[in-house]
Amino acid sequence: MSKANGSSKVLVRVENLKKHFPITRGILFRRQVGTVRAVDGINMTIHEGETLGLVGESGCGKSTTGRSILQLHRPTSGKVYYEDRDLTEMEGDELRRARRNFQMIFQDPYASLNPRMTVEQIIAEPLEVHSIGNRKERHERVKDLMGLVGLNPSLNNRYPHEFSGGQRQRIGVARALALQPKFIVCDEPISALDVSIQAQVVNLLEELQEKFGLTYLFIAHDLSMVRHIADRTAVMYLGKIVELAERQELYNNPLHPYTQALLSAVPIPDPLKERKRQRIILKGDVPSPAHPPTGCNFNPRCPLAIDICRQEDPEWREITPGHWVACHVV
Repeated sequence: MSKANGSSKVLVRVENLKKHFPITRGILFRRQVGTVRAVDGINMTIHEGETLGLVGESGCGKSTTGRSILQLHRPTSGKVYYEDRDLTEMEGDELRRARRNFQMIFQDPYASLNPRMTVEQIIAEPLEVHSIGNRKERHERVKDLMGLVGLNPSLNNRYPHEFSGGQRQRIGVARALALQPKFIVCDEPISALDVSIQAQVVNLLEELQEKFGLTYLFIAHDLSMVRHIADRTAVMYLGKIVELAERQELYNNPLHPYTQALLSAVPIPDPLKERKRQRIILKGDVPSPAHPPTGCNFNPRCPLAIDICRQEDPEWREITPGHWVACHVV
């Protein structure tokens, strides 16, 4: 049984979330000439204790979705509920207090750590911001966290440049855990790491989840890694989620043409099966999020597109229990 079924409590609920960025021109008088629809109306729930994988090709809006859920980007419209509290209505101190419950592990371990701060200062910063403990207590907490993520606590006075990429990402994980959050957005936490290190970081995330009952939104474009770590998987294309299902259901029975094409590109470690498999090659390029097509976003590249696909946005509907798809043809 997956963790999604193990706990029926919904921790995070996203309703029609949109994040549009203005395109401006002019040097003195900036005027808006267009809009980039980075996230364009998504709906999903994340259950307590589960890992929801969010996959899609580069530029489809995955990272913006994660940041908008945590209010690092304020959404253009839509609602984000954390334990039935609407984060989009919060501001100032109220939002800052709520942020103790959710954190983020960033994609680039080289850019997300301040090079002028020691490891201890980096990990202790969330504790200082929220006025938790005195200096001695924070020092002990940092040492505990470093040990927890597999770093030698005696290295606490070193700077980020003195660590490898995998160690830096562990520092980022320790910082995210400092406030004992319930929900963590993992924004492609392994994509910038060597393949040999990726498995170590994923195993660490799974161990921490087991130990502390964490809930993850795991953003990635590596479908095989998401298959390993996620309980349910959502597939994103050009700012919209096109399919969402339990992990095995999605991989064994993909319904959306885009999901089928994505999965057909995942290598199979069996030469006989790999030879027999039919690859789905999509034509053309991904449209610009500044000028999405009318109707279904995928229709210009879809091998199954019919007239209605070019005219109407498909409805987000549940085909079988827990398996959601936005497609006219399914």
